[in-house]
Amino acid sequence: MSFDKIIGQEKVKRKLSFYLDGQHKTLLSPHLLFVAPRGSGKTLLAQTYASQLLNSEGKKRKLITINCSTLTSLKSFINDVCIPYVSGKEISILFDEASEIPIAVRMALLTILNPNRENRNEFTYDDVTIEFDFKKVTFLFATTEAHKIFHALIDRLERIDLEEYSNDDLAMIVQKNVDAPIDRDAMEEVKKVLRGNARKATQMANHICLYLSSCNKQAFMMRDWVDFKNKLGINALGLTPMEIKILKILSEKSLTTLTNLSAKTQMSRQSLQRDTENYLQKLNLMEIAATGRKITSQGKQYLESLK
Repeated sequence: MSFDKIIGQEKVKRKLSFYLDGQHKTLLSPHLLFVAPRGSGKTLLAQTYASQLLNSEGKKRKLITINCSTLTSLKSFINDVCIPYVSGKEISILFDEASEIPIAVRMALLTILNPNRENRNEFTYDDVTIEFDFKKVTFLFATTEAHKIFHALIDRLERIDLEEYSNDDLAMIVQKNVDAPIDRDAMEEVKKVLRGNARKATQMANHICLYLSSCNKQAFMMRDWVDFKNKLGINALGLTPMEIKILKILSEKSLTTLTNLSAKTQMSRQSLQRDTENYLQKLNLMEIAATGRKITSQGKQYLESLK
């Protein structure tokens, strides 16, 4: 059992190792729901876990990963997933972006995953009955929006919440993916712009590799970081141009409504809340009150530092 390729997430890896040890002895694994923000590596972690589940012959089970946006109906779930992959097979099925599972499929999963002592259930659709033997079939789900999944379905799953990555974890991800030394001072600056995000760390590593290759350099030093961030337009704390624009809009008034912010940025209210405000709040650069949004003293200091 190994999660060597996964950096960080130590508590989660211990829990998953416990489940794997049990599955290797009993062939039974809980059906798992991996929950984390975008870019946190939940799908990779789920796939790494699933890749180590064993079949009745002690060999690795096959894994199929389904992007739930492609599940258009219960009929497609039965005909495209269950009949070809479940009937008479030993398989693990990962539903990625599980919040997008159609309602009819969610309702079917309530029946399929209903817990019982036999650890098996049957589901009938259009005169076709499919048996789900959980010594042979394991369901895994990954989502950023667990609140959009039926509570009754969540109750049938073991929830795995990923931990927040430390800056040192992110630095290890960057270094692991760059086949060249990175100067300590440069790495300290790199860590500050990764937004606490494992995917961003991997993307940063790819960009550093491209930079080193294009400049024919054997190491990434502090002077390289200065040149690198200027070429890519990397802002302090990893803020995007839109996030900086929002701070500037907020600095114009003591309070700004979400509607007004949406009008000035030409972004939808939902997009503002989902894609920009969370990170600005995390860094304490803005606050949200009942009457509107406002910039914090740290937000004002950030804007001053850009001048």
